[in-house]
Amino acid sequence: MTEHTEIQLSPKPRGFHIITQEVLSQINLPEKGIFHLFIKHTSAGITINENADPDVLVDFESFFNKIVPENMPFLKHTVEGPDDMPAHVKASMVGFSISIPIIGHHLALGTWQGIYLCEFRNRARQRSLIATITH
Repeated sequence: MTEHTEIQLSPKPRGFHIITQEVLSQINLPEKGIFHLFIKHTSAGITINENADPDVLVDFESFFNKIVPENMPFLKHTVEGPDDMPAHVKASMVGFSISIPIIGHHLALGTWQGIYLCEFRNRARQRSLIATITH
């Protein structure tokens, strides 16, 4: 059996945000299965990483801004602002979906793992995700 749920995330500022609890509050997990999460945007991504030390979130933002800076003079897609094309590149680097096993009505994340929203736009808006649960 497969179920799909659209999840709306509250707008977040540019940066990396742990959204595990916000996502879980909008779904019901079965006893076992696979949880797949897909973001419906091209200027934000999702991934799994460290959920304990908030410095990790800051370091991710600094790292991505260093390797994909704004205002690169060779970019053509600039109509939506200097952050738009870099946001598309960063989102492609991070990815648009994750899959996590479900065991005992819980996501089988590691002790220090959480789901990240990677928001790459300066003026972020509400983001939509599709959660697919197969059991």
